Parts: sequence; structure tokens; C-alpha cells
Amino acid sequence: MKLHILALISTTTLLCLTLIPTTDSTQPPFSCDSSLPQTKSLKFCQTALPISVRVKDLVSRLTLDEKISQLVNSAPAVPRLGIPAYEWWSESLHGVGSAGRGIFFNGSIGGATSFPQVILTAASFDENLWYRIGQVIGKEARAVYNAGQAVGMTFWAPNINIFRDPRWGRGQETPGEDPSMTGKYAIRYVRGVQGDSFNGGQLKKGHLQASACCKHFTAYDLDQWKNLDRFSFNAIVTLQDMADTFQPPFQDCIQKAQASGIMCSYNSVNGIPSCANYNLLTKTARQQWGFHGYITSDCDAVQVMHDNHKYGKKPEDAVAFALKAGMDVDCGDYLRKYTKSAVMQKKVSEVNIDRALHNLFSIRMRLGLFNGNPQKQLFGNISPSVVCAQQHQELALEAARSGIVLLKNSGKLLPLSKAKTNSLAVIGPNANSAYVLRGNYDGPPCKFIEILKAFEGYVKTVQYHQGCNAVNCTSAYIDQAVNTAKNADYVVLVMGLDQGQEREQFDRDDLVLPGQQENLITSVAKAAKKPVILVLLSGGPVDVSFAKYNNKIGSILWAGYPGEAGGIALAEIIFGEHNPGGKLPVTWYPQDFVKIPMTDMRMRPDPKTGYPGRTYRFYKGPKVYEFGYGLSYTTYSYEFSSVTPKTVQLNQLSTAKIVQGSDSIRYTSVDEMGSDNCEKAKFSAQVSVKNSGEMDGKHPVLLFVKQDKAQNSSPIKQLVGFQSVSLKAGENSQLGFEISPCEHLSSANEDGLMMIEEGSRYLVVGNAEHPINIMI
Repeated sequence: MKLHILALISTTTLLCLTLIPTTDSTQPPFSCDSSLPQTKSLKFCQTALPISVRVKDLVSRLTLDEKISQLVNSAPAVPRLGIPAYEWWSESLHGVGSAGRGIFFNGSIGGATSFPQVILTAASFDENLWYRIGQVIGKEARAVYNAGQAVGMTFWAPNINIFRDPRWGRGQETPGEDPSMTGKYAIRYVRGVQGDSFNGGQLKKGHLQASACCKHFTAYDLDQWKNLDRFSFNAIVTLQDMADTFQPPFQDCIQKAQASGIMCSYNSVNGIPSCANYNLLTKTARQQWGFHGYITSDCDAVQVMHDNHKYGKKPEDAVAFALKAGMDVDCGDYLRKYTKSAVMQKKVSEVNIDRALHNLFSIRMRLGLFNGNPQKQLFGNISPSVVCAQQHQELALEAARSGIVLLKNSGKLLPLSKAKTNSLAVIGPNANSAYVLRGNYDGPPCKFIEILKAFEGYVKTVQYHQGCNAVNCTSAYIDQAVNTAKNADYVVLVMGLDQGQEREQFDRDDLVLPGQQENLITSVAKAAKKPVILVLLSGGPVDVSFAKYNNKIGSILWAGYPGEAGGIALAEIIFGEHNPGGKLPVTWYPQDFVKIPMTDMRMRPDPKTGYPGRTYRFYKGPKVYEFGYGLSYTTYSYEFSSVTPKTVQLNQLSTAKIVQGSDSIRYTSVDEMGSDNCEKAKFSAQVSVKNSGEMDGKHPVLLFVKQDKAQNSSPIKQLVGFQSVSLKAGENSQLGFEISPCEHLSSANEDGLMMIEEGSRYLVVGNAEHPINIMI
């Protein structure tokens, strides 16, 4: 971190250096120490005043050079005002991480609770779980700060881009492919991290436990594919897809979650770099959605704007575009280098800089960093002892258990009997690695246990062979693996991907298992005494059709990257101590899908060209496994016990203009209906759920709506809601769902306007369907 301290030599200024309190290394950095007499003269230190007044005072005291110094992620100290250095870049994707520059695990705190990678946590479809994970991350983040091991409390998570293409290396960081579900994840995670309640609206005077930042705004879902990278990619996105796929999670994050930060992405959208897009950052986020927070660039995105997108002839042009568009802080040093010359060249006004600083210092004040000694403030009692607390580690285990998906279980191979399993062969390059369980954007975990070691706690004799030279499996040791397997009672193959196969700046070329993994699996399965168990670690979907239809492969489990407790969770599931209930949050496509260019952003299918569309909402091609698929050791049945009403008569509620399309179908606009009529149009559905099997279980109940005859531009089906339910064997439960036609039965037209289409729909839960009719 580079610190730029003004060389001021006046006696007065030297005395002002005392405004930054002298502390030991365990004291967190803060401003406005009440024990210093100078503090009383600084209006921005007067906590009784509104933050807007305090920030205005602070910014007015800064010189132009000082102002510019604060526009980068590693903001230096301003000693004469008692302002310590601040780091905007910290990470907390699935636990307080070490990828940014604001957190240090070099003191009494050496690690933090490592939850499963987000894609697996999403598979739980459990909003309460997501919220509790956010709470733990926020508390542990504040505890690290209170211990003096943080110089920033702004965390650049969650990643709420849509997992549009199965090859995307960063899809693992997201909640999946459904916009509504992704928005719900953002709401619960952000509220948990920032210290809000589950239902929101309970932040005390806007104070933040930690600051969450939703990224990457917007339509960012390509990193490195063939010869094209994210730094130069121009995403061509229709108004229709923007309205009902790419933007809704960010709207939820801003309006419902009240996130205090958003990040603009590297890519351009329809020719304009996101960080230079005034319509996106200011008109949409701030004016239309009411965003009141800070906007950061992705790291070096302003430089990328100039160097890669060729947007602006000079560096000063790129700086001016970004600041005028509404970006506030540059992750990088481009603004430090070129903002002053941009001002001198009259490309940007100091007014734009002041606006950015107002947004930035407002967040630091909401975090309590200008309120004096943090130990005496709202979150000052969060002790370092909460980091890696037992209940936090138990939550990491619960998250892994809840997300793991059972994809196949022929002949009820699973669960294995502990009493009857005397020997177990464990084969595969992912079986004996604790690191692979962590995923990316991770930090040092509280503890970890390899999958292999977890199995050793259940079976007396466990034999292991890695099977491949590495996860890429360029060499397979088939003969040795077969010899290990053929004498064991049961065989577990732990295969899949790792960060060498999918990660930031690395998208996959194929959807099949890498190298010789498939050959190894089929060879071992053929030699084994009984059908084998295949465990897949991956973020993105894998075409395992060969295993799905191979009778010698009895069970398949997808475990994502399950975090610090993932090995234990897998062992518990395989040996029947936990009943799996996770559901896939993405479609698993066949290998042939790679013929579709990653650069084609269209969500809807095009029958004229054979383009199949994307995600379960629009895709009209073959699937390996569907979105929402997942088995259990027990059997659940569903029934609609009541739906009121069966006919939704929007024509009686609204005087909104009726539009008849070229397809002779009538539509009405959600905007023209208005919020009052949308509220009146809501109706309820009661679903009866029964555990008709012999084992207790917890699983999510997913409610979809599908159209009787979906048009090419309309979703085939759409997720309405989901609830997690725990049922003992033989137990029944009633679940209530509220359906909003304006939200759940609408889709965007070609102009990006949300429209409700007249006609028949079906509410769908499992195999149960219930017809409803929309009258316009």
C-alpha cells in the first residue's frame, strides 16, 4: 500500500499528527479520538450531527491532492485531520477471506470459518441458512477488525451474476442461474453481513456491522474463452434479457437488501464499459432504484477501459468517463495518476470528485470509523473469540450437509451400513486434498479434514489410491486403482474438478471430466465387487451421462466445493447420519452445448437458427440433470391442498391498457397496473408435503409456474418460491406460498417492459400440478 503524506512543515500541522491516536498493533484504526482535545473542533467528528453534514465538513477540509488520494482502494492517511489509511478491498465470498488487502491473518486470529463455496450453499434453497451465514461472516469480519487485524471493513461480496454459461470459471461463486433465487440470496447474505434483521429495515441509524458489495454490475459472466477475455468483451444484451435476467438480482440487492456497495464490471455492455455507463450507475442504480452507497470499479477496470476497450483517447478521458458516470473509487491507481491532470484539462470537475468522496466517507462513517474508539461503539463488544466459534463451525457443517445433492441412487445403494462395511476403497485425486474443498476467494479455515480422513472415522479398513497424477488426470494409474478397489466391500471415487480447471480468468472448454477421469471411473466400476459411489467436486456442471447410465455406478453425489466441514458432511451422508436434500441450482448440460459460443448472451431460443437458449427458463435442448433436481434417502409427495383463486381476473383490478401482440395474445403492463393493483392481485397456494419414506429428512420445496403453451420469448417455466422443510418419516406439513402475478407471472417484452400474458398457467411442485387462468 502506498501512502501519500503531504510534506507540511508548519508547527500547527505537525501538532495535528497527534490526531491519529498512538496505538498498539491490536488496536483497530479509527478517527475522532474523544480523548484528544483537537477532536472537539472538528465538525465531522460530532456524532450527533447527520452523516451528510459531517461528510460535507470533512470533504471541505481536503485539498485537491488529498481528495484525489482518497479515490483509490488503498486510500492513504490524512494525518493533519487524524484520518488513518483505509483499504476498500476485502473479500468475504463464503467466509472472511484473504484475497483482498484489508484483512490480515497474522495475529491472534489465524483463520475464519470457511463455508461451502456459494454454488453449493445455494443448492440448499434455504434463505434462513443464507442469512445465518451472512451473520457469521459479518460478525467474524468485525471481530477481526476489533482485534486490530483489519484496515478496512468493506467486503466485495456477494457475486450475484447469473450463471448463464456452464463453462464460466466463476460460476462457482454465484447462487446459480435463476434471477429470483439469486436476488433472494443477495438479500439474505447482505442483511446478515451488514447487521440487519432477516426481514430488513433494522439497521440502527444506518450503522453497518460490515459493508457488503454486490458485484459485478452488469452482464458479466465470461472470463477467458478462446482468444477473448473479460477485459475486452463487449456483451451484446437485449433490453428483454437485461430486464428479466441480468438486472433483477442487482435491483433486489439495492432496493431490498440495502447493500452499501456495488462493483461495476470489466466488460462493456452494448458498447459502453460498465464503469463508464452513466445510465447504468447513476440513472438506474441511484435514481431509479434509490442506491445510497459507494460504487467501486473492479480492479484496474478504469485502466482496462482505456487500454482494452479503447474508450477514450487519453487516460484522463477514461478517468473522466468513470467519475462522471457515477463510479466513486478505483481499485487500482489509475485515478491517483490521472485525475489531477483530468481536472486541469477540464475533462472532469472537482464537483464529481466531491460527490465520490461524499459516498466513500459516508460508508466509513456508517461503519463507525469516525466515531472515536471502536471498542466503545455499537459493534465494539464483538470479541475475537467469536471467530471460529463452535456454533460457527457447526453452521459450516450444516451448510455442507444441506447443499450436497444426491444425483443417483440405484437400488438404494446409499446409505452404507457402518456395521456391515468392513472395508472401503477410496480412489481419486480429490479424496486426499483439504485445499480443494475451499473453492476460490477463500481464507485460512478454522480447521479442515480431507474426505479420506473423514471416511476413516467410519470404517475399520480404508485403502486409498489417488488414481490420477492430478485432477487434470493427464495420467491415470488404472491398474493400481483397480487392484485397490476389487477386494473392498465398497468403493468411493472422489473425482471432478478443482481451481486448475475452473477459476477466475479461466473458463472451461469442455463439460466432461478432465483427462482420463472417465476411463479411470469406468475401469474401477467394472472391477469392483458392488456398484461404486461417485463423488463429484466442482463448481460448474459436468456431463457425467456415462455414469448416469452405467449400472456399475450405483450412486452419484455432487458436493461442489464444500468448505472446511465438507469432508465430514460427505461421510455423514454416505453412512446415513444425514439424509441429503440439496437441489441443483443450475442446469447440467451435455457436452454438445460447448458448440454454442460463450459470447452469445441471448437467453431466449431462436428456432430459425437452432439456438437452444440458456438456463432452465428458456433452454430447449437435452439435459444431463435439470435445475432443481436432487434425490433423497426418503420419498416426498406433494399435493395442492388449495389455491385461491383459480382464475386471476386482472381486468377487474386495473384500467391498464391492453396490448394484443402479433401472436393474437393479450398482454398488460406491470408498470401500468401500478403497485396497488399488483398488491391486490396477489393470491395464495397451500401445498401439502408428506415424507412417505422411512427416514427423517430436510429438503427444499420448489414451486414453479409453467405456461400451457409458452411462446419463444416467454419462460418455459419459472421459479415462484421455495421453502425448506424438515419432516420425520411419515410426517405431513402444510406450506403456504404467496404468488404475485406482477412478479411471478410476468416476463419482459422486446422493449424491456414487464408484461403479464393472458392465458393458462400451471403451478408445479414435484409431480403435482394445479391450473390457474389469467384473464386480462
